[in-house]
Amino acid sequence: MSLQNTHLGGRATAQIDGGDAEAAALAPLAFAGHAHFTAMQVRDGRVRGLDLHLRRLRDASQELYGRALPDETVRAHLRAALRRAPADVSLTATAFLPVGEFTAADDGALPSLLVRTAPPSDGPAGPLALAAVEHERMLPHLKHVGEIAKTYHLRRAVAQGYDDAAFLDRHGRLGEATIWNLAFWDGEAVVWPQAEVLAGTTQAIVRRQLDRLGLPQRERALSLADLPALAGAAVMNSWTAGVAVSRIGEAALAPSPALLAALHRAFQAEPAQAP
Repeated sequence: MSLQNTHLGGRATAQIDGGDAEAAALAPLAFAGHAHFTAMQVRDGRVRGLDLHLRRLRDASQELYGRALPDETVRAHLRAALRRAPADVSLTATAFLPVGEFTAADDGALPSLLVRTAPPSDGPAGPLALAAVEHERMLPHLKHVGEIAKTYHLRRAVAQGYDDAAFLDRHGRLGEATIWNLAFWDGEAVVWPQAEVLAGTTQAIVRRQLDRLGLPQRERALSLADLPALAGAAVMNSWTAGVAVSRIGEAALAPSPALLAALHRAFQAEPAQAP
């Protein structure tokens, strides 16, 4: 039995190591937290920042498992999934060890790769109001699946009248939002908050293209008290290079077309590549 379900009006598919994901192989993943992934938007069979996605999977596998799939194997699995998908899809690639978790056993095998496709997404229109929540992610530099707190804080924020939640660390520094990187505008430059966060692939694309375009950017430690002096804010992830943020906690943020224009201009400057 393979997984092929209708999802959000389109076709969702899943493959493991380039073949159909059978129910028996998927069942252990329902409780698997010792896994990591990368998410991307594929348009016309191509993706921006492919090198960043490959590096994310490679580095995380090396850290968690001590070994990683070769990049060409990952690309082959991505191509296998995309051959059976529309030209425009959301794609998630999750690396895991079939031996599972809660065990020290290790057979030395390379990680497996679960590749899922679903209908494409461009993210919300915004602007978004974010609750300010004190939370620090475990292994924040890895995009891993053990993230119950993200959904917990998202749902609590929505129940309180917000759209989502932004995280403050124990020092009161803003870092990231639930599934988003944060970006700010000081009137002259894009400002990235200094904290222990996941460096998103969209963020990395934007940062390197801002450099190539000669658009200024800087890093700063930011607290809620710093927000009124800033000229705008946005969030970004694999869905979009920028959605406006109107409020974080009790701090209102003015609309900033200049920030959104800079973020989207930088993202569009990144060449798209087929796996």
